[in-house]
This record gives sequence, C-alpha cells and structure tokens, in this order.
Amino acid sequence: MTTLLGLGFTAPWLLLGLAALPILWLILRAIPPAPVRRRFPGVALLLGLKDDEATSDRTPWWLMLIRMLALAAIILGLAGPVLNPQQQATGRGPLLFVLDANWAGAPRWADLIAHLDTQLAEAGRAGRPVAILSLTAPEPLQFQSADAWRSRLPGLKPAAWLPTEAQLTQAGAAVQAATESFDSRWLSDGLAHPGRAALIAALQAKGALTVYETGQPVIGIGPASFQDGAIHLTLYRSLPGPAREMAVLAQGLDPAGTPRMLASTPVRFEDGALSADLALSLPAELRARVTRFEVQGQRSAGAVTLTDDRLRRREVALIAGRENREGLELLSPLHYLQQALKPSADLLHGGLMDLLPANPDVIVLADVATLAPAEKTALTDWVEKGGMLLRFAGPHLAASDVSRAEEDPLMPVRLRSGGRTVGGAMSWGAPKTLAAFPPDSPFAGLPIPADVSVSAQVMAQPDPTLADRVIAALTDGTPLVTRKNLGQGQVVLFHVTANAEWSSLPLSGLFVQMLERLAISSAAKPPSAEELAGTTWRPVQVMDGFGTLSDAGALPGVDGPTLAAAPLGPDLRPGVYDSGKRRLARNVLGADDVLTPADWPANVPVETMAESAERPIGGPLLALALVLLALDVIASLALGGRLLPQRGRIAAIAIALLTALPQGEARAQATAPQPTEAETEFAIRAAGELTLAHVLTGNTKLDDIAQAGLKGLSDTLFFRTSIEPAVPIGIDLDKDELAFFPFLYWPITPDQPRPSDAAYAKLNDYLRSGGMILFDTRDADVASFGAASPNGRKLQEIAAPLDIPPLEPVPRDHVLTRTFYLLQDFPGRSANAPVWVEAAPPDAEQVEGMPFRNLNDGVTPVVIGGNDWAGAWAVDRNGNPLLPVGRGMTGERQRELSLRFGVNLVMYVLTGNYKSDQVHVPALLDRLGQ
Repeated sequence: MTTLLGLGFTAPWLLLGLAALPILWLILRAIPPAPVRRRFPGVALLLGLKDDEATSDRTPWWLMLIRMLALAAIILGLAGPVLNPQQQATGRGPLLFVLDANWAGAPRWADLIAHLDTQLAEAGRAGRPVAILSLTAPEPLQFQSADAWRSRLPGLKPAAWLPTEAQLTQAGAAVQAATESFDSRWLSDGLAHPGRAALIAALQAKGALTVYETGQPVIGIGPASFQDGAIHLTLYRSLPGPAREMAVLAQGLDPAGTPRMLASTPVRFEDGALSADLALSLPAELRARVTRFEVQGQRSAGAVTLTDDRLRRREVALIAGRENREGLELLSPLHYLQQALKPSADLLHGGLMDLLPANPDVIVLADVATLAPAEKTALTDWVEKGGMLLRFAGPHLAASDVSRAEEDPLMPVRLRSGGRTVGGAMSWGAPKTLAAFPPDSPFAGLPIPADVSVSAQVMAQPDPTLADRVIAALTDGTPLVTRKNLGQGQVVLFHVTANAEWSSLPLSGLFVQMLERLAISSAAKPPSAEELAGTTWRPVQVMDGFGTLSDAGALPGVDGPTLAAAPLGPDLRPGVYDSGKRRLARNVLGADDVLTPADWPANVPVETMAESAERPIGGPLLALALVLLALDVIASLALGGRLLPQRGRIAAIAIALLTALPQGEARAQATAPQPTEAETEFAIRAAGELTLAHVLTGNTKLDDIAQAGLKGLSDTLFFRTSIEPAVPIGIDLDKDELAFFPFLYWPITPDQPRPSDAAYAKLNDYLRSGGMILFDTRDADVASFGAASPNGRKLQEIAAPLDIPPLEPVPRDHVLTRTFYLLQDFPGRSANAPVWVEAAPPDAEQVEGMPFRNLNDGVTPVVIGGNDWAGAWAVDRNGNPLLPVGRGMTGERQRELSLRFGVNLVMYVLTGNYKSDQVHVPALLDRLGQ
C-alpha cells in the first residue's frame, strides 16, 4: 500500500490517469465550425420570436467541471483508496492473536474487533497464516488464512468472567503444543490476571510478542448492600485519572410489568481516586422493583450489579392466636406489628395453611400456642427451606405446655410454666428495663430508650445452648428475645406480647427498629458459603459480557458453597439463581474485588490500539462518479432544449387504510380453581342470613336431633329477639367453608371419625378469627366433664390439635350469665354437668361496688359441656318439643332455661363482652334487686 497525502492506495499506478485530465478538458472545450453568414430579407419576419429549442454554441464551464470531477472520481476509486492507512508491521510467518475476550473489554468491543479486522487484513495481504486464541475459552491453535478468520469475527463475543488461572494454564499448554514458531499480538483489556506470567513466557519462546491496549480505564460496580435505610453502591476504575462524574441507573419493572429506568443518580470520582461511593435512598415500594443497577454508558457485565431477595420488599404473614372481637385496635395482638411493618413490608393475612403456599419471607405468630399436626409439619418444612418464624408470647403460650419438657422444633428454647409477672410468686417488685444489645446481636448498635420496660414475660429454661441463643436480654440477664437456626431458616421468640399488655416495647420506636433489623434488613446481607451448605441453586437468568440477561435454559444447578465463594467461569456464570423460594444474584464484582491494571514485563512492547481503523473509500468515490455522470446527462439535455418541464400534479392519495383489529383485554386467569355450582349455592345460602350450623358426625339420628335442636333455637331467637336466623345447616368439616357461621354446635359420639389435617387447619383458623364452637358430650346423666366417659375421652382426642386456651367452669360474674337473660345455670336435657369456658386473666379484679369483674378483653372460642342442649331445644315440624325433658312443670322450666341459655350463647357470640361495660351497671343492679 502506497500512502499519498494521508490516503493509502492499493493500486497507485492508476493515479497516472489524472495527468490526462487537462488534455480531456481541451478536447471537450473545442468550438464547433463558424456558420456562413447570408443576408435574407425574410428574416425580419422572425424578429421577436422565441426559439424554445435553442442550442448553445459551446459547452459551459460548469458542465465541463462536472465531467472532470466524474472522471477524477473514477480514477481515484479504481486506485483502491484507504482512509486512515496503518503502517505495515514487519514480520513474516504465522501470526497469533491473543484476546482477553472478557467483560472488561466489552465497552470498546467494536473498536477491538475493528482493530483485529485491520490486523487480519494486513496479514492477509502479507500472506501470513493466522490463529486466534481466546483466553476465556482456550482451544488448540489452528492457523488458517486471514480471510477465513475475518468471516468469523462477528461470532466473537466477550465472556462475562475474567480468565481463570486454569484457563491461562490451558492457553499456555496450547501455545507450547504448537510445532512452528510464530509472532504474537495480544489485544489486552488492561487488567491484570493471576497466572499470566507463564503464558507470556510461552509466547515469547515462540517469537516476538506485542501488546495492544486501549489506554482507557475499566469501570466496574460492586454489589448493592442495604444499610441504615439506604442502598450503598461502590464504583471502581482501574486507572487513576482526573475527576470524573458518572451516572448510576436503577432499572426495574413498573406496576404494569414493563422494564423502565426507575431512578438515576450521579456519582463522582475524585481526582486520582480509584473508587467512588454512592448511597441511594429509595422508597420501599420502588426499591422492591429494582432488578439491576448499571453505570450509564458502560456496556459491560462488570458495570452491572443484579439485585435479589436482599433488596426486594419483604412479605410478612401475620397470624394471631385470637383476633380482637371488640374492635379495640390497641388491644389487638397484631395492631403494633402492622404499624411497625407496614412501611417496609407487604403484610399478608389469613389462615396458616392458606398463607404457606404463598411463600412469605416471614411468618409472625402472635400468642399462638397449639398447632395442628399438619400445620406444624408444613410450618417446619417452610422454615427449614429458608423461612423466618417470628413468635410472640402471650397468655395462651404461657398457659400451654408447648416446649416445656423438651424443646419444640418451632421454639428456640424451652420455657418454664406460668411465666413471670408483677405481683406473682416470682414478683420483680418493679418492671425491668433492657440491657445493651451484645455485639453479635442483629440489634447491636440500636439505642435503648430509658422508658422501655417489661412487666411480664415467659421465662426460658436454663440450658447449655441458652446463652448462644439470646440476642436481647433485660438488665437482670433474663432473655427477652431468643433465636435458633432450623435448617436454612430461623425461629425467633419475643418473650413478651406483641401488644402493650406485658411491656411498653411496642409503644417505642425501638420496636420498629428491632423488627426492621430482624425481619427486613437481616435479609440484605449476602449469605456465606457455610450458610448455603447443602443447598442446590438453579440458574434462572445468566448475564453475558455486555451485561445483557438471558434465560439460563438447561444449564445445570450449582451447589450453595460454590455459588457463594467460587470464582466465575464457564461452569459458574453471573446471573440470578433460585433455590426453593429464595433468590440469589451472583455478580461479576464482589464486595472485596478490586480492578488491578496490567503490569507488563519491560521486554514486552505495549502499543495503543488505533483510534480509527482503516476504511476503504473506493466504493463511495465510484458512487460519486455515477451521480456526477447522471447530472451531466441531465444538464446536456437541458442545454439542448430537449428536457421539457413536466407539470406536476400534487394529489393526496390514501395508499392503505389501517384498520385496528379488535383486541380483547388480557385478563389474568386466577390460578385458584373456580368454585362449583354447589359450592356457590352453599355460600349464598350460608351468607345470605345469619345461620346456625352443626357438625355432621356420621350418626344420622344424632345429626337429625342437632338439626331439630338448632331449628328450635332459631325459632326462639326469631320470636324473642331482633335476630332472624335462617334454616340451620349441617356442615362437613372437610368440604364446607366455616367462615360463614359465627357459631357451631358439635355433638360428640364415641365412634365419630377424627377430623383430617386439613379440617384441623380450618378449625384453628376459624377459632383464631373469632368463631365459637359449642362441644356437647351429652353424657351429664352418666359422668361429669372429663375422661370418665367414652364421649369425654373422644372429646379430648378431637380437641388435642386445636388451639384452645386454658379453661375454667363458668364463673358467676361471666358475661354469658347476662347477655340477654340473667342466668346462673345452663341446663339442657341434663342439668348436672359444669360448663367450661376460657379462663379469665389472673389479674382480672373486681372493683368495689361493682357486681362483676372487668372481663372486657375477649370472647371464649369454645364452650364445653355435656347437658345435651340440642335435645332440649329440638322441635318437630309443628314446633312442638321433640324429646322429653324432666317431668311435668319442672321439666318444662328446665327446657325454658335451656332455651334461655341458647339465646344468651348466640347473643354472646354476636355482641361479645359489651355487657361488661360500665354503662350497663345501673340496669343490671336494678334487675338484680341490689
């Protein structure tokens, strides 16, 4: 190639044709012969006429210039002009190109390929065979023609990982295996790679080695971390330089699911600095939508950091042992939890078995003591797969036998019976305050307000493991919060209630911070290899060298420790991985990684890649010549008068009409099965009016009596109160929904089948959400309450998996004795058995001058007795009593009291403990005759 005036020419001898242009100019400028002049009188008649087809007597200069330029363009185009010609490197024989081929070179990958193409073109002109060695995918060297390699350049892509030591060793072995000598040209990304020295020595042993670099710093971004309510990011560059400002983009999905830029924030490299820190504060809702952060203008995997479960908005399921029935929010066990978690988490409500399939991040059990076997098994499996179970104590847990003799799997410690309360046998004398949090506690560093105190708690049994499980304690050393690992998950217990009944902790800002640290921020830390031991992670999306995500396809799973600690490579690619309900991102740069610039040996020449590649311009010059020749033809026709003007017509013609096809709205189909027609009719019937229900036992005669008994009670309610019940319904615990019925009557027989696990889950949800069950053993004529009869033993078996609080016989001041009628006895067909309800709190006191204690904090979920109430209530189709009760007027009086008990019971279910309010005292005193 010959270079003239900055242009290279592959056929410079054709430029001699430019010397002939002056001769061509003279020939084309020749004047036609002069015409013979003759006088003709008739010419006077032509004066004033215009000849539209006048012909010029000589060629205009501007037309001659167009023709000369066209000829010059043809000559230059055929001479093979090249823009930015490169100096031809010396050397002969085979030539090897070594490519780092990783994400560090991705932002300038097009320039690198253009430079490589130029080098290959030069090698092709010199007739040198060429081989290309990619360090991120080393293969045996294959020397081929340069043109063959040029056709394969579009298929070369940068990898999303840096060359590993194993890959550099494999590349060195491929170089040593070559039999011939060759020169090498290394197109470097500018970063240092461990194990490169051996490869350099192997290349120099084969021939001359030259390194080419871009001279630009490599930019990367570290993984995102969430601390103190902000997202922290660090940007790195490989070379120091002047101050530079860049932008970090937060990419994610909008509410419609469309990828968008959610936020943009500037970050500045100070003069000479190699890193720049960024703290980004985003609302929790927006933070949960972010899927990646990227450095604007840097198209590489290293300039992208993916997010995972550590930044998304958490889902927290809230379940209480007993919902507040009186509408007093401040007494609800979930009120303070909702207020504390609502700003930073999505709250889920429902039954335990309904919420587990939704895979929440945290499940909170507020004073839930007993779990059905199916609930316990499913919850344990959920925790072992990585869930966090957060439990709060309360009266139910303190009175239960859970985790007493041996540690319950779903409790972090064993508990003492009864707990610890002011004024009790283990009185403190004064409420205790919180001790400073230990350094290894998730609450470490939180300031403790002086006004936070604890007046009651459940006590932990002293065990060898107790000290390791305490993460918060009181000033006297008693545990306040304990925690243990269970599989991949955790179980945490607050030894106080979730409301302000036992402590003032829920009233303080510390409560919000503790829940944030425990349930939200703790998930923002990257898991260690030890924490991921025994797990397998499936790749969902993997990232290429340009930072673009794609579906992982059939890539194999990766074990947890490898995902956490192993270097990236062909078998471990950056991207998003999941295991069960957990999602983890493996990014190119870790928290401790740095970008180290390459340091080449002194005997290796390092050159900068050409900013502009060679560009042949022969084609554009020939195209210019054709345009000029076309202009010459048009100008010649115009000068000869043969180019008539065309009268244009401007008309607006519609080429095509686009008709919008009707598009139906895309509607998401519910994943849950649609209810059947029978289920819909049942729901309408049960929910249309207040309906009393009884549990079907499988004994036809007993079920008919229960139906007739509830029919008699419904008639009594209709005639004596404002309640107008519908026809009673018998329900199947496995098939029917219980939420429609405020009250269930359940007669007990020795041979009735035990409910299924699914039925127990429904029953526990029913009791926790405010429903009431009346258990009737119907054995008061043969035994007292307990296991003295087959019916009593069957009741104990049926009730064992239910979350039933401690019980006591109905006290004389219980609200059940005055909700509608003033009663002290609750007979049915029998009148001897005691009736049991939820025990009153131990601190319930009777104020002087009051006829009853203040029991306005809840409604008993169960009433248990054996007086056969349905038999006393039962009526036939004409409304007459179906079964005898006692003898004569005494029996009828007993039946009347039984109906009054039924009325009081239903009113108690519907109105709660409002008759304990002070406003009713004057009327009750008047009726009591006091």
